Amino acid sequence: MLPDGVLGRTPLRESELEKVRERLLKGTTTVGVKAEGGVVIASDRRASAETFVASKKAKKMIQIDERSVVTISGLVADGQFLVNNLKTFSSLYRLEHGQDMPTLAKARYLALLLKSFRPVLLIAHMIIGGVDSTGPRLFNVDFFGTMTEEEYLATGSGSPVAISVIEEGYRKGMPVDEAKDLAISAMAAAISRDSATGDGMDVAVITGEGVRFLSPKEIEEFLKTAR
Repeated sequence: MLPDGVLGRTPLRESELEKVRERLLKGTTTVGVKAEGGVVIASDRRASAETFVASKKAKKMIQIDERSVVTISGLVADGQFLVNNLKTFSSLYRLEHGQDMPTLAKARYLALLLKSFRPVLLIAHMIIGGVDSTGPRLFNVDFFGTMTEEEYLATGSGSPVAISVIEEGYRKGMPVDEAKDLAISAMAAAISRDSATGDGMDVAVITGEGVRFLSPKEIEEFLKTAR
């Protein structure tokens, strides 16, 4: 049984927020690493409902435009609602201004959208990574509408494992290829140690040339050599 307010969309009391964290924010691991000239984003593919594995092919990483990607953790419906709004607003921005919406503006839009529903909470924790005229940018937006810019981050139930791997290997200004290897290693560690994370991973490398999603073969070859 879900906490009051999640399905009915009535305001959640402060005492109920821990229930939300414990019962709805268990599954998923997503990571982001900023590099010199690019950003690497990764997510697993397992969608879980408490202890039940609802899907082994969940798409948690969505491309917004040519040079930005957003990940979703939390309630699927809330995450999809936010992403669809952002994609629409980003398309309108491009039509009006003749260029892609800046990554910072995308993060601010999501944060403002989340805050506009308060005191109702949309249960979605998101990573936004992209490259624009200001360079590579990486943002964290949580379900309170709090936005922070990061050099690296991880969300979800496997985040303690993933972030420990990233913190050990991260260095500011590292090449994109090294950031890619680090993100894959962090995701692999989370998958191996967190039961709510699994069924493979999706990895996107974002540079000034655009978004490139790694093939399963590329990921598997790296994991074989890293063992």
